[in-house]
Amino acid sequence: MNTTRRFLCPILFLVWMVCPAFSQTPVKGGTLTVCQPAEPPGLDPTANTAAAIDRVVYANIYEGLVKVDSSGGFIPGLAHGWHISPDGLVYIFNLRKGVVFHNGESFDAAVAKWNLERAAVPENGNPHPEYFNGIDTLATPESHTLEIRLKAVDALFIAHMAEGDAVMLPMKGYADAKSNPIGTGPFKFTRWVRGDRVEMIRFDRYWNPMLPYLDQVTFRFISDPAAQIAAFKAGDIDVIGYIAAPESAMLLAKDQRFKVYSGTTTGEVIMSTNNKTAPFDNLLVRRAMAHAIDRQAVVDLVMFGYGTPIGSHWSPATPYYRDLTGRFPYDPDKARALLKEAGYPDGFSATIKLPAIYSYSRRAGEVIADMLSKVGINLTIEIVEWGQWIDRIFKNKDYQLTMIGHVEAWDIGIYAKPDYYFQYDSQEFRTAYANALKAPDEAGKTEWFGRCQEIIADDAVNGFLFSAPSLPVMKAAVMGWWQNYPTIALDCSAVWWQK
Repeated sequence: MNTTRRFLCPILFLVWMVCPAFSQTPVKGGTLTVCQPAEPPGLDPTANTAAAIDRVVYANIYEGLVKVDSSGGFIPGLAHGWHISPDGLVYIFNLRKGVVFHNGESFDAAVAKWNLERAAVPENGNPHPEYFNGIDTLATPESHTLEIRLKAVDALFIAHMAEGDAVMLPMKGYADAKSNPIGTGPFKFTRWVRGDRVEMIRFDRYWNPMLPYLDQVTFRFISDPAAQIAAFKAGDIDVIGYIAAPESAMLLAKDQRFKVYSGTTTGEVIMSTNNKTAPFDNLLVRRAMAHAIDRQAVVDLVMFGYGTPIGSHWSPATPYYRDLTGRFPYDPDKARALLKEAGYPDGFSATIKLPAIYSYSRRAGEVIADMLSKVGINLTIEIVEWGQWIDRIFKNKDYQLTMIGHVEAWDIGIYAKPDYYFQYDSQEFRTAYANALKAPDEAGKTEWFGRCQEIIADDAVNGFLFSAPSLPVMKAAVMGWWQNYPTIALDCSAVWWQK
């Protein structure tokens, strides 16, 4: 995840590109208020895929065996190290001793084994049981040694162990995790004021005595971009985790009281398409739309130049990226010809449902609707509340088109699930993805993950638009905040205030 690619435009030169002051010694104390637009539907990342959950609790309240650092590398978490057998089938995790949950329960190999066994059973509610059902056996040869044997080589096993789906819950306190999270992290949950904020305080028994630096962290939920900026300027919040209105970055960067980072993420913003609903079940129609969209113009108009056009569901910030933006160059004439070939010489009408909570989705939807209208595709825009989006679109697949960012790293595997809300069914893709997961070396991973990207690009499964930028803004005295977001997290564990 160290490879980065950015689109440069004049406004980037106005952004204060500040790196943490490594020459200064972090000091303890103080409180931090962080704003993010979406309130999580719950606080258990092992029970829901919503990114808003991980942004609040991952690395702050909950931890897994493996952690992602600010550069995207995999580093020790609750396991201080691990070994992999030469055949790639056996993983031995050496767990930290003396780790306790916020309720006082001890963490050891037995607890880790229970968590992974529980995660592999779909009925237990983990949204990604496929991350764990490749485990053949789990053994605890010692109290702090966990041995995992896989059924087959899994190139992404460590990556999945570093995601929110694999965080460790206590055996005696997991039932209420959605509303009362209990983890091993540097901060302990204290209160959730629904519709407003989640509060957490320093956990004094944290296994790393150096962390956290802060005494308290509060996550506030403000969906309106203008209200976010107003609260920030008024001093009510200290950090905006990511600016929902990127046009504000240039203005805030001019104020010496603040600093803005311009970084990368693993997120892909796409025009999600229901592949089983006419006329989008027609490959020619989907390819016509791909030719009708000017991706760079979308980045310029929607994100004010921040972001990188993509041609498939893969971020340039992630290893094995293949640039496929040339597959469907902007060509309205080609789009009209494909529509005619598909049986729609006069175009057609459809509805695009946009989540109200994300301003970029609404703006992108409006820009895309204008572009598609030029080739005869007339879209009716419907704004839906976030809860309705989750229920109607994500769960019940009641839509034709929508617009959303997919932020999970390595999530191209969703295209291998025909019942996912895209409803894309391709045996060719499933075979390629299976080959990628069992690739024995880097050359094999490059080949097969690249092939996965090619297949969904050629099938124009969705409107692949751009890789989302990281644009956090904070008070100038906030130190240790991540510039890039290589995983879904607003990690406050090493954040501190400059005195």
